[in-house]
Amino acid sequence: MAAAGKKKKKIPPIDQDFLDKMEAALLVLKSEIVDNLIASNEDFKELMDGTEPKDLADIASDDIDRKILEAIGTQELKRLKLIEAAITRIKQGKYGHCIKCSKRIPPERLNAIPYALMCIECKSEEERRNR
Repeated sequence: MAAAGKKKKKIPPIDQDFLDKMEAALLVLKSEIVDNLIASNEDFKELMDGTEPKDLADIASDDIDRKILEAIGTQELKRLKLIEAAITRIKQGKYGHCIKCSKRIPPERLNAIPYALMCIECKSEEERRNR
């Protein structure tokens, strides 16, 4: 008696031209983020060097500016890590496949978010769970 089971459908590899295009886009994004972080860091240094508070309003304003710069830096660092991971997945031949279900992530999604880790269905499910 033969065991009845589902055969795993083999997903064809992603077109090399598309991978090259995505890698180039990721490298551009990476460069932009690094440039923004450097600029933010210089702004942050200027803000810190110029801390000669004159009154409470100046102190509050400087504090808000500092917190905004820190938040932007944290977000950008997270994106930078995702971009680095995507570049690594390209090199490993794993790029463009959902990390949850292993299905192919649609090219439209990757064009919009080149560092996407999940297909739309899995990402939506994750966001519903995290609400």
